[in-house]
Amino acid sequence: MLARLSIRDVVLIDQLDLALEPGFAALTGETGAGKSILLDALGLALGARGDAKLVRHGSAQAVVTASFEVADDHPVRALLRDRGLDSDGPIIIRRAVGADGRGRAFVNDQPATVALLREVGDLLVEIQGQAEQHGLADTATHRPALDAFAGIEMELAAVRDSFGAWQAAAEARDAFAAMARQAASDEDFLRHALSELEALDPKPGEEAALQSERQLLMNRERLVEGLNGAMAELSGARPVEGALRGARRHLDRIAAKAGGALDPVMAALDRAAIEVAEVVRLLEGVGASIEGDSSRLQTVDDRLFALRDLARKHRVDVGALPALRQEIADKLAAITDSSAERARLEKRAAEARTTYIARAEALSAARKAAAAALDKAIAKELPPLKLEKARFATRIEPLPESEWSAAGRDRVAFEVSTNPGAPLGPIGRIASGGELARFMLALKVVLARSGSAPTLVFDEVDSGIGGATAAAVGDRLARLGRTVQVLVVTHSPQVAARAAHHYRVEKQVKGAAKTATRVEPLAGAKRREEIARMLAGAAVTDEARSAADALMAGGKA
Repeated sequence: MLARLSIRDVVLIDQLDLALEPGFAALTGETGAGKSILLDALGLALGARGDAKLVRHGSAQAVVTASFEVADDHPVRALLRDRGLDSDGPIIIRRAVGADGRGRAFVNDQPATVALLREVGDLLVEIQGQAEQHGLADTATHRPALDAFAGIEMELAAVRDSFGAWQAAAEARDAFAAMARQAASDEDFLRHALSELEALDPKPGEEAALQSERQLLMNRERLVEGLNGAMAELSGARPVEGALRGARRHLDRIAAKAGGALDPVMAALDRAAIEVAEVVRLLEGVGASIEGDSSRLQTVDDRLFALRDLARKHRVDVGALPALRQEIADKLAAITDSSAERARLEKRAAEARTTYIARAEALSAARKAAAAALDKAIAKELPPLKLEKARFATRIEPLPESEWSAAGRDRVAFEVSTNPGAPLGPIGRIASGGELARFMLALKVVLARSGSAPTLVFDEVDSGIGGATAAAVGDRLARLGRTVQVLVVTHSPQVAARAAHHYRVEKQVKGAAKTATRVEPLAGAKRREEIARMLAGAAVTDEARSAADALMAGGKA
C-alpha cells in the first residue's frame, strides 16, 4: 500500500507530506482545489512523462517521493532484485524534474530509469482516471486477471512446463538440422581434408620426435667424430675392457689369501666391465644410426614440413592434427547417419508439441468455465452502478501458432456494450468517462481477491451519477477497501460518506499573490461539515448537516 506521499514544488503544491492508511480513502474539495495535481504528482513518481510545466513557478525542481509497504513475497521485490537494486524494507520511489525539463529517478535511493519506475509503478498502483485508464483497461492485463480469478495455477504451470519442453526439443531439432545442412554443404571439402590427413597419417607427439631426429642428423659429422674418439679411448691400443679383465685376473690369484677383503673390489670390477660393455654397445648403435641411410635427413625434413604445412592449412598446431582427423571423420559419419538422428529429434519435438497442445486445451477449457462465472458475477454488479442496460463479456479466441506461449493459446479480452442492441467492443474504447470507471469498479470488486496492485486509485468514479447509484458506488468502494487500499477523488457525498478515511484538498492564498494547495485529514465535525458542503454547496445549512449525519451513519451500518 501507499504509506506516504511527499510532494515538493509541484504546480500549486509547495510542500506536502501525506500519511495514508489502508482501506478506502476519499479525497474531496472544491473544483480547482488541486485534487488532480495530487494524481499528477503520484503519476510522476510512478513513471509518467515528466514535464517542466509541473515545476512550481519560481522553483528549481519538482520532487515527488512515494513510500510503499508491501509483503515480502510481492512481485516488485523480485523485480528489484533482478535489476540489482535493494528490495528490503519499504519501497521508496523518488522522481525529480527540473525547470529545464531534465529529471532524475531513484528506487530505494539508488539511481533508476524512468522505464523501471513505470514497471515498479504498474506493480504497486493501478489508476483509473477520466482522461487515461490503466490496469484492466489495458487488454494485456485481461488474461492474467481471468487466470487469477479462475485459480488455475496448476494448469498454468503444466502449460508453462510443456511449452518449455517443446521449445527445447524444437531448438535441438533445428540446431541439428542446421548442422547437418552445413555439414552437407561442406561434404566435398571434408572428404578431401580427411583423405589428406589419412594419407599423411599424423601420430601424437610425432613433431617432437622428428625435430629431435633432424637435430641429430644435421650434426652428423661432428657426432661421428666424437663417437669415434670415444670408441678409440675405450677400444684402442689398451682397451678398457681388457684392462678391467686383466685387473680381475690378478685379483683372482690373491683373493683366497685376502680373507674376503677383495670381494667388494672384484664385484666393482665386474660391474665396471658390464657398464663399459654397455657403453660400447650403445656407442656402436648410435654410430650405426648416424652412418645409416644418407637420405634420412631429407626424409625427416620432408615429413616434418608436410605436417607443418597441413597444420597451417587447417589453422591448428601439428599436435592437433590427429584430433582434427577424428573430428572430420565424425562429421562425415554424422552426414551419413543424420537421417536416424533427425528422425529421433523430429519425433521428440512432435511429441512435446502434442503434450503442449493437450495441456493448453485443458487450460482453455478452464478459462472458458471461469469466463462464464466472471461474466455472471460482473452482470450482478452492473445494475446498482447505473449500468443496467450494459453488457459485459469475456471473449476468448485461439491465437495463431506463431503467438503460442507459456501462457497458452488463448487471447482474452474484456468487452462491453453500453446500449441495448449495440455490439460488444473493447472495454477501453466502448465505455467512456464515468461509465468506464464504474465498469472498472465492478471488475475490481469481483477480482479483488484474485490478485491486484495493492493500491487502486479512482478519479471521479462517480461522474454523472448521484443518489442511489452513488451510494452503490460508495458501498462497492468500501467493500473493495477491505482487501486493497483504495484512493478515490470524488465530488459525491454518498461516496465520501462510505470512506474509512477522508482528506480535504483546498487552495489557500498566502500573502498578496501566493497560492498553495493543502491536504487536511478530516474526522468528526470537520468531516461532517465537508460532506454537508458537498450536499449543499457554498451555504451549508442545518438540513445539509443532518443529511451528512445520515449518510455517515449509513456508511457505518
